[in-house]
Amino acid sequence: MKTLDDLAALRFSYDAVGSTRFDRTPEGYHRMDLRTRIGAGDQVFRRAGEVVTTWQMHRGAGIRITATDTPAVIGTNCLGKLGIGALAITIPCRVVWTADDEDHRGFAYGTLPGHPESGEESFLVTREPDGVFFTLRAYSRPGTWYTRLAGPLGRTTQQLYARRYTQALQRLVA
Repeated sequence: MKTLDDLAALRFSYDAVGSTRFDRTPEGYHRMDLRTRIGAGDQVFRRAGEVVTTWQMHRGAGIRITATDTPAVIGTNCLGKLGIGALAITIPCRVVWTADDEDHRGFAYGTLPGHPESGEESFLVTREPDGVFFTLRAYSRPGTWYTRLAGPLGRTTQQLYARRYTQALQRLVA
């Protein structure tokens, strides 16, 4: 899998598509939640929503990402890469839901075959009475032989990138 065009014919690598929207974790999947206050006010909310939905947060976290749509819409295919050259890990995903109203901005994507994990991850910016928050919610299980072999290291890596996303968002909104 080398290009975005290769993703169009792929089906999701898991069955419970859209579950992050309803705060459900399918049986047999590991769940991760991270919620961080990133500021306050309309300007912070608008900017954070833009950073999340236009892939800037992903790039700021060190993922080289291309997508069929910017901002993200349902059905957008995206292909991330981590690493260098032949050692790069590809991260193919498809957007499964979006949020775009006066108090919510963001999206979730689900994994496609070839992704190191199998599952879904959501990135949501919310405007609340006590500030603007970023919530990352994910459920996953190993999707490849090497993530199964890595065991808990896979979850540790996922947590590391969750923190990197949050730090990139905070930096880009500041």
